[in-house]
Amino acid sequence: MTGKKIIYYILAAFIAGNLLLIYIEFNSAKNISTLILGNEKLLEEFKVSSELKELETDISSVENKTSRAVIRKDSSGINEFEDKTTEVENDLKQLQKINDDDTTVKYVDKLDDLVQRKLFFNRQLLDAYYKSGKNPAENLLIAQQEKDLTDSIKATAEIIDSSRRKLLSDVTLSIDKSGKNAQQFSISLIILVVISGAGLFWYIINIIRKQTQLIGQLNVSEKKVKDAAELKEKFMANMSHEIRTPMNAILGFTNLLQRKNIDSESKGYVQTIQKSGESLLTIINDILDLSKIEAGMMRIEAAPFSIRSLVHSIETMFKVKTDEKQLQLLVTVHESLPDGLEGDATRLAQILVNLIGNAIKFTSKGSIAIKITNEGSADKIIKTGIEISDTGIGIEKDKVAAIFERFQQAEDSVTRRYGGTGLGLAIVNDLVLLQDGTITVESEAGKGTTFRIIIPYKIAAEQSRLATPVEISTAIQYNFVNVRVLVVEDNEINQSLLYHLFNSWQLKFDLVNNGREAIDILQTKNYNLILMDIQMPEMDGYTATQEIRGKLQLNTPIIAMTAHALAGEREKCLSYGMNEYISKPIREGQLHTLIAQFTNIETPKPLVNKQIIIANIRQYKYINLQYMKEVSNGNTDYERTVTEQFIEAIPVDLTEIEKAWQRNEITQLRQLAHNLKTTVSVMGLNELLQPSLDALEYENLGKEKFYTIFLQLKAICEASVEEAKQFYADF
Repeated sequence: MTGKKIIYYILAAFIAGNLLLIYIEFNSAKNISTLILGNEKLLEEFKVSSELKELETDISSVENKTSRAVIRKDSSGINEFEDKTTEVENDLKQLQKINDDDTTVKYVDKLDDLVQRKLFFNRQLLDAYYKSGKNPAENLLIAQQEKDLTDSIKATAEIIDSSRRKLLSDVTLSIDKSGKNAQQFSISLIILVVISGAGLFWYIINIIRKQTQLIGQLNVSEKKVKDAAELKEKFMANMSHEIRTPMNAILGFTNLLQRKNIDSESKGYVQTIQKSGESLLTIINDILDLSKIEAGMMRIEAAPFSIRSLVHSIETMFKVKTDEKQLQLLVTVHESLPDGLEGDATRLAQILVNLIGNAIKFTSKGSIAIKITNEGSADKIIKTGIEISDTGIGIEKDKVAAIFERFQQAEDSVTRRYGGTGLGLAIVNDLVLLQDGTITVESEAGKGTTFRIIIPYKIAAEQSRLATPVEISTAIQYNFVNVRVLVVEDNEINQSLLYHLFNSWQLKFDLVNNGREAIDILQTKNYNLILMDIQMPEMDGYTATQEIRGKLQLNTPIIAMTAHALAGEREKCLSYGMNEYISKPIREGQLHTLIAQFTNIETPKPLVNKQIIIANIRQYKYINLQYMKEVSNGNTDYERTVTEQFIEAIPVDLTEIEKAWQRNEITQLRQLAHNLKTTVSVMGLNELLQPSLDALEYENLGKEKFYTIFLQLKAICEASVEEAKQFYADF
């Protein structure tokens, strides 16, 4: 039985029950009313009978008093004659009120006439007695006239009484019947209530029983769904891994082919293979994200991040694409929005990359505008507004509602012309909802599209003048005695960092300055692991890795080291044949674990238990010594060395950057800007200088904009050098 039918049955039963109750109540009230009226009538009958008796008594009393006065010459009761006469007349008046029976009314009238005649005769008798004496009065008595009247009165009274008794009997029967009916309806009502209560109780118990069974079935189903979701998640993860591995190989060897001397037609084929491979890798990542969201495995992390740095990195990443299509990329972050927020920066970057990528893909001319705004704050939570608008092809109004559905695009022709699976916006929508945010879209075909997002983030707590004590612990170290690592790094400060770390770990290593030197030394020596910087003179890390994998045919694990923090950087490194990726500034614990992982050291051996508490780090306006203190583990010689290198390197690098601009050596300028990221990292200047250095490394700058950025960079760097000199003087 369907739920709809049950509702109809319940409604019909409710209406029928109400009608039955109304009927029972109506009849019960009717019988009770009849019972009350019958009782009242019964009382009236008793009153009539009583009045008849009183009438007879009063008439007899009048007759006796009259006879005594005439026969016995006793005039003592004569005075009461009038009083008794009045009582008789009052009794007659009460009887005259009877009007419910025609026979009774007729005989009451007759009785009234007889009584009046009786009273008149008694008055004549008394008048004769007082006027003529006893004898005339006695003659009247002997005439039997009075006796006839008395007998007629008694007979008439009996007739009235008899008719009233019959009426009384009828009333009594009616009362009995009404009483029985009222009792029956009351019993019926009680039975109905009991049956209804029992039925309702059975229905409730039955519903509870069915719900209990349903809950049990749901629990079993939920467990099956969870098991299926976990199985699906494992399958998707394994499938993704298995597909990514050959895809990375395909992309890696495609890059190798592109460097070969091949004809233009073959080169076109190779480029198509590379683009297809990159697109397939993107689809694989989207499907994996989607499966995680569906399985409830997508976790939203909360960590402090700089909204302006993140947006600048995204802007830099898309700058080349927008320049290629001659599109304007306009980015504004409202001044009222705090820079330090707490939330999942990775998921925010994923949202922005998807939406901006779509905007660029579907826009052939015009601009892409990104606005980050403050939409209000309360209790240290700020609503961060994100608006991404374009002047692209737009969406038809009747298609807008479906664009967040999976595997959906506005038109089939869009898929054929622009490609894509239709998963991007679905993932964006899910990621926004997972962060308790909202997303809306406005679009008009041929005029462009605007996405508006609001995500609540916690405002990051301000840092105090003295930093919170930092605990650095390397309680367990791996045994690297039999491990040898080749470090390919051109930056002196990063070389000093690795030299310091590897010596403290008792790890053997060789250090070269570029990819060409790495190729030369690998032809004569074997290593367990290679740490490869990406941006280097003569031969960069990508080219060196391709040479190692192709020309030297070495399978030595290679870990990329780069200051790039852009989305997709890891995948790019893997596609060139590298095994893993670590971003700069390098974190000791992360590097330590990666080396152990790729050199097949299975069991960690406790060599040194070091625990250093760094408290009350001196605070400066620009430099931040916390990273240096973490890495040094209290080694003041290392701190002195890298501080001295920083002080010496910064002025030289700034001068070289300006000269490269003046000589129009843009490639050299970008190389210098990239290297400077590593140089400034030791003093904790990454977040402060990242926007300027990214602009120098990636953007096509005009003269005015270059000097605006460069002078700002130079001012901060020179001030930082002065602060570093103050720190150096403390040694």
